[in-house]
Amino acid sequence: MQLTTRGRYAVTAMLDLALHAGSRPLRLADIAARQELSLSYLEQLFACLRRGGLVASARGPGGGYRLGRALGEINVGQIIEAVNERIDVTRCDGRGDCQHGDTCLTHHLWSDLSDNLQHFLSGITLAHLLQRHDDRARAAVLAAEASAA
Repeated sequence: MQLTTRGRYAVTAMLDLALHAGSRPLRLADIAARQELSLSYLEQLFACLRRGGLVASARGPGGGYRLGRALGEINVGQIIEAVNERIDVTRCDGRGDCQHGDTCLTHHLWSDLSDNLQHFLSGITLAHLLQRHDDRARAAVLAAEASAA
């Protein structure tokens, strides 16, 4: 699996949405500006995320996007899959026909790795990522206060 910018940007944008979620929907232009991402590319990604039920959109003045589920119910694996990224490191897309129609010698190794990657990414929720972000921010504040004292 090679995670492309599509998957990376989708996870980054979803985390930004979670971090800045409030009572009103967020505009993609705001996320694009904060994360230095292309607005048109984000629009494509959010169309996929909306179809996957991970975000909900609101039209009109004050419109934008909000999370489609609770923070603890959205995991990184779902985000990556919603934007059509593959979490599969086999050459045969898991079919087992990697070597002229037969299973190659290392097929089961790569298949197991794909399963472990999927399991790992499915275990990391937006709530978990936000908690880590908050912990790092607190640690940075404490370190700054300690060095100033």
